[in-house]
Amino acid sequence: MSEEKRMGILEHIEELRSRLIISLIAILVTSALAYVFSDTIIAILTRPAGGLKLVAFSPMDGFMIRFRVALYGGLALAAPVWIYQVIRYLEPGLLPHEKRYVIPGVVAAVTLFLIGNVFGYFMLDNMLTVMFAMFGQDLQYLPSADQYISFVVYFLVAIGIAFELPIVLLILVKLGLLQVETLRRQRRIAYFVIFVFAELITPVSDPIVAPMVVMVPMLVLFELALFAARFIAPKPRTVSVAATPGTSR
Repeated sequence: MSEEKRMGILEHIEELRSRLIISLIAILVTSALAYVFSDTIIAILTRPAGGLKLVAFSPMDGFMIRFRVALYGGLALAAPVWIYQVIRYLEPGLLPHEKRYVIPGVVAAVTLFLIGNVFGYFMLDNMLTVMFAMFGQDLQYLPSADQYISFVVYFLVAIGIAFELPIVLLILVKLGLLQVETLRRQRRIAYFVIFVFAELITPVSDPIVAPMVVMVPMLVLFELALFAARFIAPKPRTVSVAATPGTSR
């Protein structure tokens, strides 16, 4: 390996290290801030369950639950910092005409994730009511704080990721890995995959109504992405045929 190439690799590693350190410091600071307000965050997460009183089964549960909530909150609050660091690290490898899509794409991804979280939060009320009603009179539900917080966070993250569907589709189309016409022809398959995904992230006894509540906005986002993909899809290359000697014109 040449000295120049070795220095280039070392520079990339050093840059990655520095950007990781900046991201970790930002996450630690915002996690510490979120830990101060962990009681408020936990109260917000339990509000859809009607002010449910959570039960702890381990002496460490109080700290671990607040630590987990603070870490999730810190990751969300520090998102502008670590996303910016990722962009700056990847930016040299992008073509000039691709760099202009980076910032709008990140803003759109963060916005859709937050919208998905808000949508999922408002779904929790009815979903938890149905789930608690399934215990009936013979079963007593002891709401474990650890399990409840894990369930709510998993559900909100899953809904947020589900709302990233348009961004994923547009990136795949822009890179030429998916064709707009293929998506149109396979629309039924896409609808079925979306329905299965909605089934997986809505753990309630109703196999139709609850998943449909998640499926409908995902279908709307899919169709909007399909419409927008027409404007960013790579243009087909035109091959010019040079005239050969002796060809009549």
